[in-house]
Amino acid sequence: EVQLQASGGGLVQTGGSLRLSCAASGFSFDEYKIGWFRQAPGKEREGVSCIKSEDGGAVNTNSRFTISSDNAKDTVYLQLNSLKPEDTAVYYCAFAYVAYLDPSPCGTEAYQYDYWGRGTQVTVSS
Repeated sequence: EVQLQASGGGLVQTGGSLRLSCAASGFSFDEYKIGWFRQAPGKEREGVSCIKSEDGGAVNTNSRFTISSDNAKDTVYLQLNSLKPEDTAVYYCAFAYVAYLDPSPCGTEAYQYDYWGRGTQVTVSS
């Protein structure tokens, strides 16, 4: 079974940076996508970024954030820069298999993913 371990969250001041990691394990095929989502208290979960393992195709919904992957380590990273208090949330990574050579973008909608990690807390102080 696919398992995801998110890490790297913490407390940072406004304008600071963090790098989140999502380590994936237990998957059976090499074609997959990993997405990052966040959920702030009292708000709905929103998609932040995603990346495909096969071609590295990525989607970012926020220009201050950058997603990258290290397939040799089965790990996806989310670099958060110029953080603001409104970025405070629990950040989750999620996983889904994709069809071989599927040209579709990885997608940042929660329903597009089947496996979820527990999340890592990011708190930005003003």
